[in-house]
Amino acid sequence: METKTIQVNKEYDLICVGAGIMSATLALLTKLLKPEARVLILERLDDVALESSAAWNNAGTGHSALCELNYTPQLEDGTVDITKAISICNQFEVSKQFWAYLVSQNLMGTPDSFISNVPHHSWVTGTDNADYLEKRYEAMRSHFMFDSIRFTRKILKMKEWFPLMMREREEDEVMAASRIDRGCEVNYGELTRKLFKILEEEYNTTVQCNEEVEDVDPERPHEWSVKVKNKETGTIRHLDADHVFIGAGGGSLLLLQKVEIEEKEGYGGFPVSGEWLICKNQQIIDQHHAKVYSKAGLGDPPMSVPHLDTRFINGKRELLFGPFAGFSPKFLKEGSFLDLLKSIKWDNISPMLGAFWHNLPLTEYLIKQVAMSFEDRMNDLRKFIKDADDKDWEIKVAGQRVQIIKRDEFEGGKLEFGTEVISSKDGSITCLLGASPGASTAVPIMLQVLEKAFPELMNNPETQQKLNKIVPGYVSEVDEDHFRKNLEYVEAVLNLN
Repeated sequence: METKTIQVNKEYDLICVGAGIMSATLALLTKLLKPEARVLILERLDDVALESSAAWNNAGTGHSALCELNYTPQLEDGTVDITKAISICNQFEVSKQFWAYLVSQNLMGTPDSFISNVPHHSWVTGTDNADYLEKRYEAMRSHFMFDSIRFTRKILKMKEWFPLMMREREEDEVMAASRIDRGCEVNYGELTRKLFKILEEEYNTTVQCNEEVEDVDPERPHEWSVKVKNKETGTIRHLDADHVFIGAGGGSLLLLQKVEIEEKEGYGGFPVSGEWLICKNQQIIDQHHAKVYSKAGLGDPPMSVPHLDTRFINGKRELLFGPFAGFSPKFLKEGSFLDLLKSIKWDNISPMLGAFWHNLPLTEYLIKQVAMSFEDRMNDLRKFIKDADDKDWEIKVAGQRVQIIKRDEFEGGKLEFGTEVISSKDGSITCLLGASPGASTAVPIMLQVLEKAFPELMNNPETQQKLNKIVPGYVSEVDEDHFRKNLEYVEAVLNLN
């Protein structure tokens, strides 16, 4: 098909690249705060939420640090540091406040279609791990965000919390567990679709699908020209935008590298694919109502934390175990096998080599994971469910993640396990890189993007008043009284009691 170039004189205040949870959140926040803003969302696939935001492509855990042990490291002096847990917990609560606001305004329908209450547990085996978990419990219960946490070393109590995992256990097995009842399970795919529906119905802001952004070039000072190709017709458009947000999941890095800003220098990416074991037996699925996170193996990366999770997907209760890591050079499930090769540039060769050299255990871990057979995966599951039967489980491919690689003055390059916003000095272009806890913290992250992109809007007293109604935990200082008041209100609105 012959490619045609059509110049279209269209100007936007904000163009979002990628139709996942991040762009949906940013676009809707922008319209809530400035209804007259001209916003466009572009998606390369034929529908929204088909990559990282899709329900089967992520863990669905509302990451609030209630059960994830990698957010509460044990220091050399033996104490447990909960600083990161406090930050992540507050960020997820801000996200919940935003969703509760939309429900209270009759914009979201019933919340149980995208969020459910599923208690969050941490569970470990062995004396050293049990001692660590008790120290973690003591540190967390002293803070008002986590003071409802419970802890036990008794198998009888664990049988109450997650009976499926306690079958065929010996009384002398050394293990420990903690539990916080208010944990959440979130269908981010359904949530994303609801946010885009609000944009379309309330603000006449639709997602344009099958539109691939090929380049972003500076047009005039503080303005960008976005080159867009329609994948069905081959038509090319050039759209002008005051602000561009690149929220294309694993595909963000490749587009960022084309943007002429110095802040992109030195960034690289390491793709990691994932798989779940999915239960096919409804009788077994119904015996487990919990998210149970354990501890990563010695030297294994944070992404390897094994967990057995109750999920609600497309109105059906599911049971997943994993994740199991794999390797693919693709940066997206629907990406190209040349993605990794294309991402290697002169400015990031040194960081990527440095990150590789200092993360040889990760390479070894991935090789072992790729080599695992179905029976190997089942044996890992049997550490959680002793009598797990092969015929009740099957493998399902999860999403593709691209971990951040960035410059480091000591190691040359460093592999990051988290999310990071890259922005130009003037904030006119922003890009989100990285993975977990991503979707759970979408609202505070996108509010940070708005602060960079629209400082005059965000610093306006009228905007501050609006934000205080929409996300009170983001605007005001978080103290115990505010936290409890906001939590009680949100749980009531979202039916999480």
